Amino acid sequence: MKHLIVGNGIAGINAAKAIREMDTTAAIVMVSDETFPPYSRPMISYVLEGSEPHEKLPLFAGNVYEDLNITPVLGNRVAQLDAKKKIVRLENGADIEFETLLIASGADARHIRVPGSELGNIFTMRTQKDVLDQLKAVSQGVENALVLGGGLVGFKAAHALLKRGIKVTMLITSPYPLAMQVDETAGKMILRELEDHGLTVKVGVSVTAFDGDATVENARLDSGETLDCDLVIVGKGVDPSLRFIEQNDIQTGYGILVDKYLCSSIPNIYAAGDAAETFDIARQTRWINAIWPEAAIQGRIAGFNMSGRKVSCPGSLGRNVMRIYGLDVMTMGLANPENTDNFEIIQAGGEKTGAYRRLVFHGDILAGAVLINQIEQGGMLRAMIENRVPVRIPRSCLMSLDFNYSQLL
Repeated sequence: MKHLIVGNGIAGINAAKAIREMDTTAAIVMVSDETFPPYSRPMISYVLEGSEPHEKLPLFAGNVYEDLNITPVLGNRVAQLDAKKKIVRLENGADIEFETLLIASGADARHIRVPGSELGNIFTMRTQKDVLDQLKAVSQGVENALVLGGGLVGFKAAHALLKRGIKVTMLITSPYPLAMQVDETAGKMILRELEDHGLTVKVGVSVTAFDGDATVENARLDSGETLDCDLVIVGKGVDPSLRFIEQNDIQTGYGILVDKYLCSSIPNIYAAGDAAETFDIARQTRWINAIWPEAAIQGRIAGFNMSGRKVSCPGSLGRNVMRIYGLDVMTMGLANPENTDNFEIIQAGGEKTGAYRRLVFHGDILAGAVLINQIEQGGMLRAMIENRVPVRIPRSCLMSLDFNYSQLL
């Protein structure tokens, strides 16, 4: 059996490990456009801030390709998939045949498309190479940095640059940070915390152009303001890396549509991680939860299924835990639905109390939660969402710090 894995991230490498558990002799080929060994993507911000060296990024000691008997094809991006012939073609023209294929190609950072966006010192923050390029720019002297986007990538980039003593301005198109994950009350608590720790945050604005000679020197905003900046980090989200898939080859939505075994619409072609559109437990529909833990789980499940061991994926759940200076922030599930008509939302606390809790119910099922400080019950709430435990006691009981799971029984 010849298994081909596109992508050497956590989904791809976990799939290879699962295959090897089932079959010690099967051929495994792994293709990646990166040449660096499999590494911890969440750690790259620590490299940027200087708290961890670049050498600490790899997930494994030694040569993981040798240890798992993988044939690596690195520094090569897949250009085309021929599902009928079971061949992928690389950008260098080489073809690789397969019997089973895992598409774990991850996601690509969204670039900003405005005049001047091709200038030097304008970066995304997705790969270890991105961070090395940023460090090189920082070493040459950076005074004013601009971070675009109010999500997790933007937070991490801004925090890292502030720790290096650089003046940082964050530009957010939405009215408050983390607008995709938290509501206005939580967002404004986070905004105040960022501002109190030296970060300049401008909300409701976007960049219309960059100016400079070889490298960026300033940014023009749709508010009419011009900001000096000699480094820009774009944290405007990611899109599944699927350009090599012909539209009619595999059924796709935003990502590759997969069944409970992570198999696509074509037998023996699987998908996992940021490229896969799985069943979202909280939303009860297909969704991509582009987070590291889900990619790790899905990769392992896909690997077992590629090897003939039927393992089903129970669905995915978006969640994040982060510390933003003095705030512990936990979000999970459908915490901030766009349309609240079919949901019941209860909340307590806020900026004056220093803690906040927001619970989102769909019928008698907890669908999402936002916790700021006092997050100790977060694991229990997550279990309630994942297991779809009916809540038939007064909802206010879940707002108490004394609440425990046994009260539901």
